[in-house]
Amino acid sequence: MRKGAVAIVGAAETTDLGVIKNRSQLDLHADAALNALADAGLTVADVDGFATAHESATDVAGYLGIDPTWVDGTTIGGCSFMAHVRHAAAAIQQGLCTTVLITHGESGRSQIGWHFGWSPAGLLGQYDVPYGFSGAPSLFGIPMLRYMKDYNISIEDMASIAVVQRQWANLNPRAFQRDLITVDDVLKSTPVAWPLTKLMCCLVTDGGGALVLTSADRARDMRQKPVYFLGGGEAVESNTSGVSYIADGVRPGVVKKSGQRAFDAAGITASDADHVMIYDATVQTVAAGLEGLGFVDYGQAPSFIAAGHTAPGGKLPVNTNGGGLSYAHSGMYGMYALQESVRQLRGTAAAQVPDCKISVAHGYGGFYSVCATVVLSNGV
Repeated sequence: MRKGAVAIVGAAETTDLGVIKNRSQLDLHADAALNALADAGLTVADVDGFATAHESATDVAGYLGIDPTWVDGTTIGGCSFMAHVRHAAAAIQQGLCTTVLITHGESGRSQIGWHFGWSPAGLLGQYDVPYGFSGAPSLFGIPMLRYMKDYNISIEDMASIAVVQRQWANLNPRAFQRDLITVDDVLKSTPVAWPLTKLMCCLVTDGGGALVLTSADRARDMRQKPVYFLGGGEAVESNTSGVSYIADGVRPGVVKKSGQRAFDAAGITASDADHVMIYDATVQTVAAGLEGLGFVDYGQAPSFIAAGHTAPGGKLPVNTNGGGLSYAHSGMYGMYALQESVRQLRGTAAAQVPDCKISVAHGYGGFYSVCATVVLSNGV
């Protein structure tokens, strides 16, 4: 794909975030979609490409009144939306469509029209659930313990990841949790799955978001400042989310592969990034992202974060909206990471990073089973 040939011209989240008891999951898709189209100065009639995850792509497209010439229902967990951006860029360049709408909506907290679960016939249902699997925390604590042992990392340094992200959330009026916290607060919060406590794990909220993409040529005439797609990458190691299928949960290979493919496509290295968004299901996934993407060496992320390098005023701003730990997490966080990347590159973020030109948004699906990475810029 040609670098910078496609741009994001519309980006918006649902009108409300956090607890939304008056909208179904499908309605959250519509709310986000209409907000993003309004942001771009477009209407549903302008859309001829559509993508979403988890919810049926045909159901959502029909609900919105879209008759697409290209559709993508790729559902690979929380990184689905990073993959959609890459797929949409390819489709636009191939002439399969001109304007792509990507939507996300999830009633993860209120569970209005919400549906999710594991099939008893699937690999998880057969080989993980009978042995105690009960959601992400029961999985991510296992590699976190091994990671701490291999690299002699303290639980205090791991807790500092949540502390630093709350500093960003404190600057963001839309963040679900804004009160500043300490390492002691994190360690004393409710135990979830050893060694993870409640404040080391992502939120459970309602909400959604949407993006509008079109060609760079058309983007110049749009309402908003274009945010250009420079490159993307995807990697898959397992066809499931289970802990027992990953070769190395401490140094997950999919992170490095996805990131390198994105960086190669964009023609950058990690040192070129001004801003980074990493899916934070737990504090461990932030460390795995920073290390696997090459921003720091393996085993160095917790001390790097504890030293303030990713905090407000630090040299590498990470998860500047507060992340899934403090901003919002309705179940599939990738869309919120992309929204913050767009805001930073537009210069409209609540906690704006000075002179932000290149942003990297990285997401996970399942338990390190799949990753997708996107490189965005406000110039080409």
